[in-house]
Amino acid sequence: MFGSITDVLDTIVVDSESVEEKAKATGYLKVCQTFEIAFILHLMRDILAITNELNESLQKKEQDIANAILLVKVVKKRLQDLRNEGWDSLIENVSAFCVKSRRKVAEYTISHHYRVEVFFKIIDWQLQELNDRFNEVRTDLLIGVACLNPVDSFSSFDIKNILRMAELYPDDFGENVMVTLRNQLETYIVDVCDVDKRFSNLKGLGDLSEMLVKVKKHLNYPLVFRLIKFALLLPVATATVERAFSAMKLIKSEL
Repeated sequence: MFGSITDVLDTIVVDSESVEEKAKATGYLKVCQTFEIAFILHLMRDILAITNELNESLQKKEQDIANAILLVKVVKKRLQDLRNEGWDSLIENVSAFCVKSRRKVAEYTISHHYRVEVFFKIIDWQLQELNDRFNEVRTDLLIGVACLNPVDSFSSFDIKNILRMAELYPDDFGENVMVTLRNQLETYIVDVCDVDKRFSNLKGLGDLSEMLVKVKKHLNYPLVFRLIKFALLLPVATATVERAFSAMKLIKSEL
């Protein structure tokens, strides 16, 4: 839409009867026709394209946490690849855009500035933000929650990942308790997946928790039920992640 935007601004400069509107449009037109704006637009288009699938995944009402975590790793790798190998193609695209639009292409020294102070810095910020918000502890927590989810007949159930999640709560799951938890998990999954058909069509952790209490199985598997309660509380602790991607959605759409 860049060409259309500049056409509209140019029309306002020529045809507007308001001096104030003419002045604003002239200023906007001058700024948006600089190499800097062309460079930033191309860079942000590439970065937002890389993060788009992850952004959409985290905005869904029904979270597929396991796939979301995999997407985080994919995004990190693609951003690192862009940082390592994407400069030449980016500057080539921006320069071609500027030539086509009759703008001045940046000199070498300016290009060096954009590479170090803008290109590297913005990508590093993105990577650091992802590392901070999806560090190893939070990743283990989220994967553990996904493994407890009863959707599709407990297809994501994985004792190893659930135990790794439990290890993050040493006050509640000591060394001796972990042995008991493993035994409970092994019995629990056979019970709710293969024996008790009342658990076959559950749609989330909330349904699972209610059903366990309803049929009094929370008394049979108290440690498993404790983990499920932790999993239900976890979204409160990770709300900052959702807010961050909500802000990204605002930048991508409304603005």
